[in-house]
Amino acid sequence: MQAANPILQAGTYASPLDNSFRKAQWRMLLAAMFCYFFFYTGRQTFGFAIPGIQKEFGLSKEMLGWASTSLLWCYAIGQAINGNLGDKFGGRRVMTAGAILSCAANWVVSFAVGFKSLAIPWGINGYFQALGWAPGSRLLSNWWGAGERGKVYGFYVFAAGCASVLSFVTSIIVVNVLHLDWRWIFRLPVLLMLVGGIAFYLIARERPEDMGFKSPDTGVAGNNPQEAKAAVADGEPEESSWSRYKAVLSNPKLMIAALAIGFQNAARYGLIVWVPVHFLGKDWAKAADGMIDPAWISVALPVGMAFGALTNGWISDKVFGSKRYKAIVLYMLLGAVASIGMYLLPTSILGLGLLFLAGFFVYGPASSFWALCPDLVGAKRAGTATGVMNFFSYLLAGLGEPLIGRMLDVSGTTSVVFPIVAASCLISAFIALFIRR
Repeated sequence: MQAANPILQAGTYASPLDNSFRKAQWRMLLAAMFCYFFFYTGRQTFGFAIPGIQKEFGLSKEMLGWASTSLLWCYAIGQAINGNLGDKFGGRRVMTAGAILSCAANWVVSFAVGFKSLAIPWGINGYFQALGWAPGSRLLSNWWGAGERGKVYGFYVFAAGCASVLSFVTSIIVVNVLHLDWRWIFRLPVLLMLVGGIAFYLIARERPEDMGFKSPDTGVAGNNPQEAKAAVADGEPEESSWSRYKAVLSNPKLMIAALAIGFQNAARYGLIVWVPVHFLGKDWAKAADGMIDPAWISVALPVGMAFGALTNGWISDKVFGSKRYKAIVLYMLLGAVASIGMYLLPTSILGLGLLFLAGFFVYGPASSFWALCPDLVGAKRAGTATGVMNFFSYLLAGLGEPLIGRMLDVSGTTSVVFPIVAASCLISAFIALFIRR
């Protein structure tokens, strides 16, 4: 809190419409984006480490899929717990703790000597990673009103998409440029996450009142008065953790959305984990010979994801009037088409454009899914709702990893991942139709 703030000295609150408040809103959004921009260096680098781990430990792709699942399931459990912690203790402190602890856990992973010493700390890291997203979402929901959530979550998820780009690029630099072994993938990139977490703590403030401003309307989006009453009137500051969980879990539309995002995230992690393996394989190495290092081609995926997230949130606000399900269904259907295209052109340079589109449409709906949380239950329960939704999201994503690894082992071709991704997209689109508000 700034002691010299004339607003505070006057003992009144500034209007949310004031220019100074607008600047503060963007400051909080940019601080959260900056922090999360580095978060994926702590969990989306695993695919680039797989070839080195497989060579050193002799593990099958199915076993490595289970190692990946250990992180995703612990992340899911962490989301169910830590979203509520964000509501209770504040997103600023919880998110910063996640960055510091995840950095330490990655270093422990780098000293693995076999499957157990790899999978167990990687799973613990998943829990620490879960201290980031939902608490950060909680802080943003304090600062931004219902009518701008699609845009705000679009920017926030855009930062997450850019984080995927950063995790891919830093991993490639470690392996292909610096020529270090796989262990350094878990040591060097995560130092950026440590810096981001500390910076976020120093810059961000939990709520507008901490800076002398009045909070904007942080209720639900839409015109349903019953939803608005349930979300705002029940969401009192002294509400217990149990009451928050009960309110969130009894919201049928949020549960439908949680199932839909589960299949969306299964598709997303199918791409995130196995596309690097696909582009580092012998087929792509031959196809790309003399043109470009195939590892760099894989970067088209997270670049597409970043821009997809940015556009989908805006579309849900401006084109569909905050009816998020329409933007979700549209992108999921197009994601399925792009993924099938990748399967039909597994080693063609044309696959570069399709890979961008696959990332664009598969990850894009994430911004609309997260905006649904405060839309449906209000800002005061946004952390808990985000955590519960993310629990189902990563539960299903974790189920997909060993399945994909097994199918890759049996088929002998990494391109099998793309029809699996397409099927997940279609299921997500179908379920999302029932979110209609």
